[in-house]
Amino acid sequence: MAKVRVRFAPSPTGPLHIGGLRTALYNFLFARKHDGTFILRIEDTDQQRYVDGAEEYIKEALLWSGLQPDEGPDQGGQYGPYRQSERKNIYQKHVSMLIDLGHAYYAFDTPEELDTMRKSEIERGNHIPKYDHRVRMEMKNALTLDQATVSRLLKEGVPYTVRMKVPEDKVVTFKDRIRESVSFESSELDDKVILKADGLPTYHLANVVDDHLMNITHVIRGEEWLSSTAHHVLLYEGFGWEETMPEFAHLPLILKPGGSGKLSKRDGQKFGFPVFPLEWMPENNSESFEGFRSAGFYAPAVINFLAMLGWNPGTEQEIFSMDELIESFDLSQVSKSGARFDFDKALWFNAQYLQGLTADQLYSLASHYFEENGYHTSTDKMKRICELFRERVQTVKQIPAAASFFFEEVSTFEEKTVRKKWKEELRAPYSKISEIIETLHPFQSDHIKTRVNDYIKAQQLKFGNVLPLIRLAISGTAGGPDLFEVLEVMGQSTAVARLKNGPQHFDRISVDAGTHTS
Repeated sequence: MAKVRVRFAPSPTGPLHIGGLRTALYNFLFARKHDGTFILRIEDTDQQRYVDGAEEYIKEALLWSGLQPDEGPDQGGQYGPYRQSERKNIYQKHVSMLIDLGHAYYAFDTPEELDTMRKSEIERGNHIPKYDHRVRMEMKNALTLDQATVSRLLKEGVPYTVRMKVPEDKVVTFKDRIRESVSFESSELDDKVILKADGLPTYHLANVVDDHLMNITHVIRGEEWLSSTAHHVLLYEGFGWEETMPEFAHLPLILKPGGSGKLSKRDGQKFGFPVFPLEWMPENNSESFEGFRSAGFYAPAVINFLAMLGWNPGTEQEIFSMDELIESFDLSQVSKSGARFDFDKALWFNAQYLQGLTADQLYSLASHYFEENGYHTSTDKMKRICELFRERVQTVKQIPAAASFFFEEVSTFEEKTVRKKWKEELRAPYSKISEIIETLHPFQSDHIKTRVNDYIKAQQLKFGNVLPLIRLAISGTAGGPDLFEVLEVMGQSTAVARLKNGPQHFDRISVDAGTHTS
């Protein structure tokens, strides 16, 4: 078997969606599994749809995801250039080869003539009109014009395209690593344009020529390209490259969260960007998702989630490191059927990964979001706060919001809990616990816990009646991380000040409740 060489070949026509990142991931895993080469090739021949900055976005998404190419526009390599817009002369040469071999032809049809053909085909009952063997001899092309006329039109600079000459009555068959044997009737195929009027190739020609010249051994791409593969096989045959044609593997669709239908562009905007530059976000679209990176996801968790979207390891294992994914990945275990995009599952994966991070790693990931909220304190305190909320959040971006009471005065309280817990007979014990906390030294969680618990037991009070009031005064909520660790991290002076102010807030809420009741 030849050394494995695979490519991820996105078009820079917008931000990379999650389906594209999964394609890159499967190519990367396959290359690493077989000690092969992972190539990034930018397919930028569609200049009308080109979006400035899209190529950099693609590179940024791959870098964040840990999918570093071995060859590409930035890495270089002996098979470059790796941008198709820089390979124009190569394509021109190969188009001429196909024409000389009789497998392609010049077409001079104007847009108006093409519209007329389509309308005529529809009138004949063909509701999916296409430029194929049934109409090619009625059109203005090198098959119907004499050589002198063709030469004259070319010399005069009359606009033209070059089309494949698809043979009639041929069964095109190829092997697919996921779908096994796939066949198409050539009579159902159109004469695809392979060179556009602007002199640039279409995807069909460019990817075949580049895959051949770059020694690509396996083409792993989305299911949407399955129907085009018959044309690509015909191009390989036309060039006489059958012996070096790569193996194909067409990945299943990623389905909507509800499970019905392909993840649409709208769904992609809502759920599916790896990283997201804000200037690309659709205006006034509240459903747009800011991107996994900016939403506080941990890249290895996203990769783990994506790997499972269409691939089954054959075991109960769900959490995989990158090394484990590489070791386990096998194209034969990729499903033929679509995989449902479950954002809640992505959150679950991320939460699992956060629980395994060190305080330093958590702080590194979360510090940006603390700064965004204007929260500043010592690095050690930030790390402690991150640790407190490690098992209570699903993304690191949620930590500053959950920990806001460390940085801001509490202005809202869980009123229902206050009304349920704040009773006159607890006023004195609450004040005594506040005094204990005020006089403690050292102010450490285990010491605080021992003294407070000893008092509650001595007074034969119920922990569930007293401790929630302490929490409420400190944070405004009766839930959260370990209370005594929260007190230590908050600091004695701040904690005592809030405990002293607690009763007046509780009284106000109780009075308001009585007023509303009356």
